[in-house]
Amino acid sequence: MFDCIVVGAGPAGASAAYHLAKRGRSVLLLEKQSLPRYKPCSGGVSPAIAQWFDFDFAPAIERKIENICYTWKLGDPVNAKLQTAEPMWMVSRNVFDHYLVQQAQKQGAELRDNTEATGIEFKSDHWQVNTAGGAVTGRYLIAADGAKGPTAKWLGFKAPKQRSGAVLEVAASNVDAVNAFFEFGMVKNGYVWRFPKADGYALGIATFRGNDPNDLSKTLLEYAQKSGMDVKTGQLTTHPLSLWDGDQTLHTQNALLAGEAACVVDPFTAEGIRPAIFTGVKAAGAIDEALAGKTNALQGYTDLISKEWGADMVWAQRLAGVFYRIPNIGYKVGIKRPSATERIGQILCGELRYADVANRALKRLSSSLIPGMG
Repeated sequence: MFDCIVVGAGPAGASAAYHLAKRGRSVLLLEKQSLPRYKPCSGGVSPAIAQWFDFDFAPAIERKIENICYTWKLGDPVNAKLQTAEPMWMVSRNVFDHYLVQQAQKQGAELRDNTEATGIEFKSDHWQVNTAGGAVTGRYLIAADGAKGPTAKWLGFKAPKQRSGAVLEVAASNVDAVNAFFEFGMVKNGYVWRFPKADGYALGIATFRGNDPNDLSKTLLEYAQKSGMDVKTGQLTTHPLSLWDGDQTLHTQNALLAGEAACVVDPFTAEGIRPAIFTGVKAAGAIDEALAGKTNALQGYTDLISKEWGADMVWAQRLAGVFYRIPNIGYKVGIKRPSATERIGQILCGELRYADVANRALKRLSSSLIPGMG
């Protein structure tokens, strides 16, 4: 019997497996696909994740971005330099996720990829996870199988609210390796982004309020074509987004939710990799404590994520509610301010929290609507 079974070998699951194995716990990492596997994702990663590990991520990083270019309906450009200690990382998820898994294996975690979980059962004091290759057992369970994974439902958690996103990966010979692009105005209640990769671009689109539009893919293709890309070479994928939507319970009998299964995606930017890894790291700590006999360790995990991530996401959600309702004003009084990129960069890189800047930003947006306020 394993100390812990982790379902899903994405950033959350691999991080949890790494830290549990590093603590000397026996860990089984289950992944339904064969690794390395394709994962639709724009691949922007905050360098803040490095603080949670003791190995070098350089082999998994394709590019580093120091400059941002914003546009409003493909015009009115704003160019800015990220004023952060470390540039943003650009990765391909097939490489990045597998690299994290390999680090977990080096610590002693066991990987069984191409092994899909087909059901779970709690047996008095441990979990049995059924797979096509037979049943496996573990004292604790981490559900880290993403927004579409079934494990959270099997554990009795209600289905979360989800929004839609789309990713388009396009091959290109002459890649602008210097800039990341953010387009506002082409999609209502959201934005479009374009990141450079080793051999092309990854483009993404998401909305953050209102009803999900039906034409996200169409808008993304239009943006790509107007940006001079050959979309015939592209791979377009739609996917659900599990944005943070308020505090929720993330634990149950001998089990935790982590990553997108825990709905921790940033509701203002759609950043997902950093919060996924954060939950994986903290889930490992909680289960290690539970294995050591701490009776309220799993409740402590729910409380910690609420305090250290959810509390700040309240501000991100408020900011999204105002900014995406009046994006033209948000662009003029927010994005075009020289300090805006600096602040967002610092938030993404873990140097600032939304709570540090949201109040002022909300007042500035409100004062642009209500004369005399501000």
